[in-house]
Amino acid sequence: MSEKAEKKQNALWENVKVIIQALLLAMVIRTVLFQPFTIPSGSMMPTLLVGDYLFVNKFSYGYSKYSLPFSPNLFSGRILEFSKPKRGDVVVFRLPPNPEVDYIKRLVGLPGDRIQVTNGVRSSTASRFRSSLMAPSPPIIVPIRAPMYRCSAKR
Repeated sequence: MSEKAEKKQNALWENVKVIIQALLLAMVIRTVLFQPFTIPSGSMMPTLLVGDYLFVNKFSYGYSKYSLPFSPNLFSGRILEFSKPKRGDVVVFRLPPNPEVDYIKRLVGLPGDRIQVTNGVRSSTASRFRSSLMAPSPPIIVPIRAPMYRCSAKR
């Protein structure tokens, strides 16, 4: 009987070790390599819709303190930058005044660029192009799978 109990305890301990190893591996992958995000707003429509999921390649632009869980202040700036962001890239960032909110936006300008919108045409010192979101066009109707909430505020 003690042999059976010992085998059962060893099997339980092995299962616990495997679960802990899997959790550590998942945490390392999420912290260092890739992180999933959902699109919170319609600012990226029509290419990315509210509720869409995307995986962010965390090591392509390097790491900042916001790349780590709980944003510890271990270093300033970026480390291990393998490439620089380019116009048109979809970037995920946090603003220093509110580091709890992740913003997902398309990059339209780089440091030193001057950006201007005139009559729905967005131009910068690097390029001039028409913004599909600001130019007059027929409305785009996209079904969104988001919960609807009723405002109960009195006017």
